Amino acid sequence: MKKVGIVGGIGPEATVDYYQSIISKFQEKIGSKEELPELFINSINMYKMFNMLTNGKMREVIHYLTDAVQKLESVGADFVVICGNTPHIVFEQIQQKVHIPMISIVEETYLKAQDLKLEKIGLIGTKFTMENDFFRRPFSSNNIEMVVPNQSEQEYIHRKIVEELENGIVNNETKKGFLSIINQMINRDGIQGIVLGCTELPMLIKKEDLNIHSLNTAEIHINKIIDIIFMDKTL
Repeated sequence: MKKVGIVGGIGPEATVDYYQSIISKFQEKIGSKEELPELFINSINMYKMFNMLTNGKMREVIHYLTDAVQKLESVGADFVVICGNTPHIVFEQIQQKVHIPMISIVEETYLKAQDLKLEKIGLIGTKFTMENDFFRRPFSSNNIEMVVPNQSEQEYIHRKIVEELENGIVNNETKKGFLSIINQMINRDGIQGIVLGCTELPMLIKKEDLNIHSLNTAEIHINKIIDIIFMDKTL
């Protein structure tokens, strides 16, 4: 079975979810509570990365994350995932600098939207995820329109993610605010689904909260990780 390397700490809550979910899904698939997957976690400093992004230091971000991936490769991981959406802003540049295969949360989310036959979808996440086009590219390239909240809504979402969700704080008033924005996007933009483009968002927003498709990027990513762990062939 393949060993997974996880670049974690982006944020800590998502890292815990990845770890626990991978174990749970692995044991369910193998049919035993006495078996565990072999994995490695390299937990980096999310705030250091955010500061680099805020100041436009993309080269430093690429170097920081490439180093994190290379450390996982050096200890024996067979493939690597980054358990956050925001770092995928430089995913392609990192993959070009390392030899180990990496599994993109963006690509897997796009494939899920394609399976659901969605034509117009919303995206919420950190300001870096909403402002940049790295998440939208595979969707727009394949005729799936992706829209984001307006500027004031983006600022509210980003602030609440950083100040609350990244610190494990689940606030009911914040949940109401996020759901209000999503419902505005349904009415204003006609979206058929919403991408929860921050791996902490499922702490706040559940599938049953919405009448449209909710794409939990962490869950989608983790399901792919489990599939690859059990693959016999080389990636």
